This record gives sequence, structure tokens and C-alpha cells, in this order.
Amino acid sequence: MPASDPLRIADVSADVALLAGGGAAILLQIAHPAVGRAVAEHSDFAQRPLDRLNGTLTYLYVTVYGTPDEAAEVARRVGAAHRPVRSTNYDARDPQLQLWVAATLYDTAMRVRELVFGPLREVDAETLLDDYSVIATALGVPRALWPADRAAFARYWSESVASLSVTGASRGVAHQLLHPTGGPWWLRPSMPLVRMLTAGLLTEELREAYGLPHNQKRFNRFMLATRMIYPLLPRWVRFSAQRRYLATFRREPG
Repeated sequence: MPASDPLRIADVSADVALLAGGGAAILLQIAHPAVGRAVAEHSDFAQRPLDRLNGTLTYLYVTVYGTPDEAAEVARRVGAAHRPVRSTNYDARDPQLQLWVAATLYDTAMRVRELVFGPLREVDAETLLDDYSVIATALGVPRALWPADRAAFARYWSESVASLSVTGASRGVAHQLLHPTGGPWWLRPSMPLVRMLTAGLLTEELREAYGLPHNQKRFNRFMLATRMIYPLLPRWVRFSAQRRYLATFRREPG
């Protein structure tokens, strides 16, 4: 790619390294008072973490890499899944709440991207922000709600984070997510790494609110090793999950 060409969402969103931000994104989402309350009332959210991960990745990969018809179909499925998730003052289809969810996915993805590959050029950062609006708009969020530039996103993010409140219910869900008692054999051995990455990508205030231990030196050492090794991997390895999820979606009956 010529140096003058900005990075686009299709160039970066399939990188499996970005999954490192998944835990932090979920904890940011459920720190929103309305989201946390509704999630606590739907216990299978925490009891089926892999189902949620698979659903989120399918939505992301199909929205970005699928055909327009496929993107419309996956958005329809996600909307149908959200329809029954309601609580007092909460509807999972509320555009403002969908905007917050999309914003957490964008913010954690970009922070992981910069930790692994280095700082983004300004042109890349602005282009990716604009491209990532599709994650929100595919679910019906008006395009005008997505921040117009990085400065606007920073204001939106700062205001949103200031309003977060980690409740006992949210802490309970976070504990279930980060300390699963079921699932495939490989899940529990991988959780110490997941907990380290999740804590490292949250602010100190949110770590304390969730009661997450954190070792900054250990986190830095892991990210340094990742930064030295991961970018050397060929693209077909780094994007392998995207190919698998897209192929699986296309095999499923409509």
C-alpha cells in the first residue's frame, strides 16, 4: 500500500489482535447504567460468553466484508436478538445505546491497534473513525449521531465515560465473564491472559470499580513482545478468523 493511502476499516478490522480489546469493550458497555441493569436481568449474557463473542464477530466481519445483502441480513438477526432485551428505561435497540456499544468497539480496537502497530497517522485515524460508523449505522443508528471527527469523538467519549457507574450487578456480570466455570476445555486456561489484557485496557478508575488487579509492568512486557512479533505474521494468518466467520455465515440457512 502506498504511504499516501489511508488505512481503511477493511485493512485493520479483521486483525485477530484486536480481539484483545473485547473484554474491555464489554466491561465499558455494562458500566453504562441502563446497559448494566438490563444485562444483569438477562443472565445468559455472562453464562454464554462464547456465544456473545461469536455473535459480535460475525456481525463485525459480515458488516465490513460481506455483500450489502449479507450485511443487511446480519443486522436483521442482531436486531431480532436484541428485541427481547429490555428493562426499565432500557431498550437494546435505543440508538444512543447502540452508539455507545459501537463506540466501545471502535475505541478499544484503535487502542489495541496502536499498541501493536504503533501510533496512527492523523489521516488514518480520521478515515478509520469515519469508516467505523458503519458498525453503528448498520443497526439503525442515524449517521448524524456518529462523531464527525476525532475531536468530536474525544468529547463524546469523555462525556460518556464520566457518566459511567459500575453497579454491583455489573461487577457480578464481569466476574462471571472473566472467571467462567463452563465452556470448552481451553477457555479457563486462557482467562488469566484475558483478565490481564482487559484490566490493562481500562482506566484506573474502572479497574478499581470492577475490582480488577493490574500489573502495569507485566502488561507492558506482554505488549512489547506482541509488538515485536505479531506485525511480522503474514496477513493470511492475522485475518484467518475473519475468513472462517464469513464462511460459516454463508453456509448457514437464512
